[in-house]
Amino acid sequence: MARVIASQEFNQNVSRARRAAETELVIITDRGEPAHVLMSYAQFRELTSERPDIAELLVMREDTDFDPPRLDMSGFKVPDFS
Repeated sequence: MARVIASQEFNQNVSRARRAAETELVIITDRGEPAHVLMSYAQFRELTSERPDIAELLVMREDTDFDPPRLDMSGFKVPDFS
């Protein structure tokens, strides 16, 4: 669950928001709309360190078995564009 704090309240009592962020996410609103999220550094590290790097996801590893079936082209005809 997250705690919602208006930006005016956040500006008046930053230490309270920091203490709350140690145990839960703190959503700071600006004119009633969510604008920022305050969280502990440990929570931030947990969110960012467990995700694989995008480059790592796009690279096909050599140890991946990939042997696609051969396509039987005998039933296809070459179109005549003349």
